[in-house]
Amino acid sequence: MVERVSGPSAGFAQSIWLLLRSLLWTILLPGFVAGYAPWRYIGVGRTRFDWTSPLHVVGAISIGVGVVLLGTCIFEFARSGRGTLSPLDPPRHLVVKGLYRYVRNPMYVSVTTIIAGEALITRTQPIITYLIVWFVVVNLFVMGYEEPTLRHQFGASYDAYTQRVGRWIPRFRP
Repeated sequence: MVERVSGPSAGFAQSIWLLLRSLLWTILLPGFVAGYAPWRYIGVGRTRFDWTSPLHVVGAISIGVGVVLLGTCIFEFARSGRGTLSPLDPPRHLVVKGLYRYVRNPMYVSVTTIIAGEALITRTQPIITYLIVWFVVVNLFVMGYEEPTLRHQFGASYDAYTQRVGRWIPRFRP
């Protein structure tokens, strides 16, 4: 007979499982898009960083800000939404806290900020093309899949949210 665990230990186990899933999807999705692919295939890994170059410093700051914002969003997805950033393991609740109060897609904005920082550092056509392609693909995905799915899943609450919060440009009013 299998005994079911309940109480505080069950909540702890669920939290650990959510943490592991979030970590996995972070590595597989933004880790690949903003980290591995630009580093391995687009030349970020072959660029010498120059601390005396203002563009390199601004690029490094952009990457750092993007990473912090992305981490904040992933944490909020897990905490408030009880899910991950993956479309295969999405939040169970509509997340409208944290950075989601200001912009509907802060994870994509964060990844775009990271790639833009890489573009400032490398200043090559391939990374600029990658940034443009990334943003076009993300727009198509958000408008063609993500928004209709969220509208279907959360209904009127999602519609009200889209009226208050911009897709890409933050709104800093209450």
